[in-house]
Amino acid sequence: MGDTENLFQQSSGALPETFAPRPAPPLAPQEIWTLRDLLLFVGFIPFALLAANLLVYVGYVALRPFTGWHTPVDSLPSNTFFLLILQSLFYFFILGYLVLLARIQHHQPFWRSLGWKKPTGRQVLVCLAGGGVLALVIILAPPLLPDAEGFPLERLFTSRAACYAIGAFAIGVAPVIEELVFRGLLFAIFERAMGVRFAIATTAVLFAGLHVPEYWHAWNHVLMILLVGAVFSMARGKSGTLTPSILLHVGYNTCTMAGLFFTTQHFRVLDALLQ
Repeated sequence: MGDTENLFQQSSGALPETFAPRPAPPLAPQEIWTLRDLLLFVGFIPFALLAANLLVYVGYVALRPFTGWHTPVDSLPSNTFFLLILQSLFYFFILGYLVLLARIQHHQPFWRSLGWKKPTGRQVLVCLAGGGVLALVIILAPPLLPDAEGFPLERLFTSRAACYAIGAFAIGVAPVIEELVFRGLLFAIFERAMGVRFAIATTAVLFAGLHVPEYWHAWNHVLMILLVGAVFSMARGKSGTLTPSILLHVGYNTCTMAGLFFTTQHFRVLDALLQ
């Protein structure tokens, strides 16, 4: 009688655990992202740039009568705050597009699809400290290529307020978005297509290329950014996750801005930067 009841319960209730369907294991980033995604992303960039420029310019013109802003519209491209808002909005569009690709195109959780894994407290401290050490090494390294003074990035440090705004962007915005693109999306696509070594080299070069306009004619700075990008990419390749590169990037930028903060008397003495 007991055996009969057990059979009836199994036939009318849930399947035994042995036969229950198991959820599919999460996919690795290089199994999700394809060359098609790369083409879509590259094609989206001009539209994101155009939309960001239109919104910022139109917003400035619309708000100017109510805010008392005096900067002429034709001078905005050299205004630090305008450029930071423009780049932040562009990055926001990039982030939104990546979220749509992950959630709608691939039906994957956004952060996990790009290789993020929740770090332990110790891992956070080690990576942040590693980024700081890397910044010190770069600062103290002897120049290997001709350099220039007064390159475009330096000319943005026009006031204490501008310095704080640049620092906030460099620490809180740039590391996350840039790593999501270079060591997240692009690394996964290149690793799938050509292998991890190719992904490390290519993302490092592209990362340096992104910063060339900021360091125009300051080629030693460009070389240092290339080396920094290579470290971030190697951390991504060795760990198999995006987490270390983001934390290293945050630590690097934080140390760089802290060094500038203390060497300029809390951003009060900017003469050396503005020469």
